Amino acid sequence: MAEPSCYRPRDVPPLPGVYRFFNSKDEVIYVGKALSLKSRLSNYFQNNLPERTNRMVHEAVRVDWTIVDTEIEALQLEFSWIKQYSPDYNVQFRDDKSYPYLAITLNDRFPRLLITRNQKKAGVKYFGPFTQAWALRNTFEVVLKVFRIRSCTDANFEKAQRAKRQCLLGDIGKCAAPCVGWVSEEEHRGIADRIVSFMDAGQAEIIPTLEKEMALASDSQEYERAGKIRDQIAALKHAQESTEGALPESLFADVIALHRDGAFVAASVFVIRGGAIKGSRSWLVDQKLVLEGQDEITALFASMYSHVEESEIPAEILINEESAEIPTLALWLSERKGSKVEIKVPVRGDKADLIDTVRRNAQYALIQHVNKRSADVGISGQALVEVQQALALPELPLRIECYDISNISGTTVVASMVVFEDGVPKKSEYRRFIIDTTTAWDDTRAMHQVLTRRLKRLADEQAVDPVELHQSGGKRAKFSYQPHLIIVDGGVPQVNSAVKALSETGFSHIPLCGLAKRLEEVWLPGNPVPVMLGRSSEGLYLLQRIRDEAHRFAITFHRSRRSRAMLESLLDGVPQLGDVRRKALLDHFGSVSALRKASTDQIALIPGIGSKIAEIIAESISREKHEGFDAQTGEVLKGS
Repeated sequence: MAEPSCYRPRDVPPLPGVYRFFNSKDEVIYVGKALSLKSRLSNYFQNNLPERTNRMVHEAVRVDWTIVDTEIEALQLEFSWIKQYSPDYNVQFRDDKSYPYLAITLNDRFPRLLITRNQKKAGVKYFGPFTQAWALRNTFEVVLKVFRIRSCTDANFEKAQRAKRQCLLGDIGKCAAPCVGWVSEEEHRGIADRIVSFMDAGQAEIIPTLEKEMALASDSQEYERAGKIRDQIAALKHAQESTEGALPESLFADVIALHRDGAFVAASVFVIRGGAIKGSRSWLVDQKLVLEGQDEITALFASMYSHVEESEIPAEILINEESAEIPTLALWLSERKGSKVEIKVPVRGDKADLIDTVRRNAQYALIQHVNKRSADVGISGQALVEVQQALALPELPLRIECYDISNISGTTVVASMVVFEDGVPKKSEYRRFIIDTTTAWDDTRAMHQVLTRRLKRLADEQAVDPVELHQSGGKRAKFSYQPHLIIVDGGVPQVNSAVKALSETGFSHIPLCGLAKRLEEVWLPGNPVPVMLGRSSEGLYLLQRIRDEAHRFAITFHRSRRSRAMLESLLDGVPQLGDVRRKALLDHFGSVSALRKASTDQIALIPGIGSKIAEIIAESISREKHEGFDAQTGEVLKGS
């Protein structure tokens, strides 16, 4: 690594511009812009730099800069260089998947309609992207029926020209067959232009036009043609109904939202034209080396709008986060579009609700991305190595068990155990525990109890003679495998409680740590200072994912137990219900809400109930509801 002082630039002008850091291989590793190059570049050569910034300036061996006249020019040049060099230390949003487009090859002598996932090419008009294959296929079929444009490959088109015989698409009315002269080159070009106008304007204009054509065909007694046009109108209306929501027809906007989870960031956009959602798309950012403090919204806009046609930039963009760069981005987009573009951050109303929907879309995209990463053997191996090094473990933690406690005010206390092997969940070995609250009424005592039970089971299973087990044809029980690492959800109190359980059961040699939610710090037994893994660490992400999975599993079990407890409490007050009938109702319905939704006839179908007792149960439920039964806590609120 180079010492930054060796290449620190001198006489840097206090002017706006764009700068690049280069490594020893003369590769661009970071691109940035500044209103004052002198002020910004001097910051990179100070002491106490953030971790990744410090790493970048030590990896670099030189820095150069280009002066520009305005901040807009700096933004444009920064976007261009980031795309050209793909620097490791810049925020770069990448599309989470390859979406298909509908495209017309306008540069061809006879334009062709096709579906493609390829990168955009000059002379080709693209519509989309389409996130649903059925929507794209439906649009493709409707356009061919209505406009009869060529859709065959160049090879098939030339073959038909040589044979002077149109293909099947011409015979069935889905192509105007320019290959055999049914329409001229100019007429076919006109068809392509009408498709472009139709796709740009949406379906609002085409339906009235088709209705007029249908009426003319009917008046001319061309009933077969009129019937085909009627079917086309129905298909268009169906497609329109399937994509439109409760949005005003005047809304023409891109709605953008970002969602963060630890070191990961995802963004989604809904493309809304005329109140209809025409498409959605998601991007993911790789923050493995990203410098601290970079503006993610600027990077996202670069990914979305740097290379689209001017007509695809909307006049209004809604986003869920503020940024100091928004005024500059709005000016840049306005300059590209040739008319005013507004970027807004709604905080209430229908637009804010719409943004929240888009944010959930981004969240789901991030979850899918993270799950794919966790299944990657290379990434899982890297994460396990980082955990081993950070916690100074004697061996790679190939089997990790994590424990979490779930309760509300000490009631219905449950615990969960999840198992990860080789960095991926092994759900067949997940376990749930019902905590005995007579001896464990808080999280620490509950943690001691569940670990004691699990470790005693481990001791019992390991005491079985493997020779006898083999001779009897049996298999080792799942609880007989000793973990390489135990994680508890919590900080020092939970870790101390777990240490006590390990010591009492003779397993104090098993490595242990606690993961606290507040700052995601890792606590080790007897260590007053927590271990802090880097925010972009694969090891930290693995620990977080294991802890969150244990929490999810515990919460799910707790909710089911609580629902059953509330139903038991409700049924205790119903006369003529013995243990057998009460158990039958509990097993069938499981919760108060499920029983409330059931009709008297449905309740009567339960074995041993009958119509009379069903009426008594329904009346009791109605009385409890009238008195104000709280379905969340099980409390009966007496009426006034």
